[in-house]
Amino acid sequence: MAKNTIKISANVADTVKPEIAGARERPGWHALRTIAGKITTPLLPDDYLKLANPLWSARELRGRVVEVRRETVDSATLVIKPGWGFSFDYEPGQYVGIGVLVDGRWRWRSYSLTSTPVVGATKAGRGSRTITITVKAMPEGFLSTHLVGGVAPGTVVRLAAPQGNFTMPDPAPASVLFLTAGSGITPVMSMLRTLARRDQIGDVVHVHSAPTVADAMFGRELAALSDAHEGYRPTLRATRTDGRLDLSRLADVVPDWRERQTWACGPEAMLDDAERVWRAAGVADRLHLERFAVSKAAAHGTGGTVTFERAGKTVGVDAATSLMDAGESVGIRMPFGCRMGICQSCVVSLVEGHVRDLRTGVEHEPGSRIQTCISAASGDCTLDV
Repeated sequence: MAKNTIKISANVADTVKPEIAGARERPGWHALRTIAGKITTPLLPDDYLKLANPLWSARELRGRVVEVRRETVDSATLVIKPGWGFSFDYEPGQYVGIGVLVDGRWRWRSYSLTSTPVVGATKAGRGSRTITITVKAMPEGFLSTHLVGGVAPGTVVRLAAPQGNFTMPDPAPASVLFLTAGSGITPVMSMLRTLARRDQIGDVVHVHSAPTVADAMFGRELAALSDAHEGYRPTLRATRTDGRLDLSRLADVVPDWRERQTWACGPEAMLDDAERVWRAAGVADRLHLERFAVSKAAAHGTGGTVTFERAGKTVGVDAATSLMDAGESVGIRMPFGCRMGICQSCVVSLVEGHVRDLRTGVEHEPGSRIQTCISAASGDCTLDV
C-alpha cells in the first residue's frame, strides 16, 4: 500500500528559534552579543566564546550542572548554573526546558523549577545565580532516569527559557490550598520557598500524597517550614496505607476548601477529579491546575514517512511517535516549549499529507498549522521545517 508523505520544513519562520531570553529586558547585553556576531563573521561567535567559557553562547541558552542532590530513593535535585542570556526573573511555578546529550543525541524535556527567582550562593559563599529542578525517575522516562542517576556535576546542558501559567500572584491570596501528589509537589515547592522569602505565608494548607513517608520529596524542609511558620499547615497522606485522597470528602481534611484559592498538581486522575469537584461546587474559578502529561487518544493507523522539507530529511515513524520526536531523531532541532501541547511554541505548517492530534485523535489537513509535540503522522506527510 502506498504511503502518504508529511513534510516538515527546517528553515521557515515557524521554526526560527525564538529570541534569546532577556534580549528585551537587557538590551545592553544583547547589543554586545550582536556585535560579537558581526565581528566574528564568517565564523560563529560560539567558535570564540566557547574557548573562554562553554556557558557563553550567542545561539542558545546553556547551563552547567554544579550539584546533584538526592531527595528520595528515586528523585534528585539538580543545581544548574545558567550561562549568558538566561533570565532569572521567572515566576515561581514555571518550568524550564533542559536538553542533555545522551549517547550522541540531545534529549529534551521540561521540568518545574523548584528554586526561587533570586540570587543563590556557592559553597564558597560568593553570590552565584543558580536554578534547581527536582526530577523523579519514571519507569517509562529515559531522560528522568538519566538525570536522577547518571548526570555528573560539570555536565553542560542546553536550556529553554522558563515559561508556564501555573503561577501565584504577588502578593499571595489571603488563604491558599496546595493539593499535590508525587512529583506534583515540585512547582509548589518553588511557590512555598518564594512565599517564605517574601514573608507571605499567611494561611496556607498543603495536602500532599505520596506512596510512603519516605517517598515524599522535601519532607524535612516542609516540616521545617511548618515549624517556622504558624500559617503553614501541611498534611501528608501515605497512600499505600491510607489509600488515595477522596476529593469528594475533602471537607473532612480542609473544611473551608471552597473559600481558598487552590493550586493542584499531580496525577491526571487526581486533577480530573479536582475539576469535577470544584465545578460541581461552583468554584471552578478558584482552581489552578498544572498537568505534567498529555492524555493521549488511542493510536490509529500505521504512521508513515515524515519529510522535513527545508532540512531535506525524512524518517519513518509509527502512529504513536510525535512529530517533534521524529525530527529530533534525525538531528533536527525542533522549536518547543512545554512539550505538552500548552504553550504553542512548537507550531509549524503542514505542507502535505495528514497528521493526527495525539490527544483527541482529530486529523489535520495540508495547510494547517500544527503542534509537533502532540501530533503524529497519519500516513506520509511533509512539514515546513
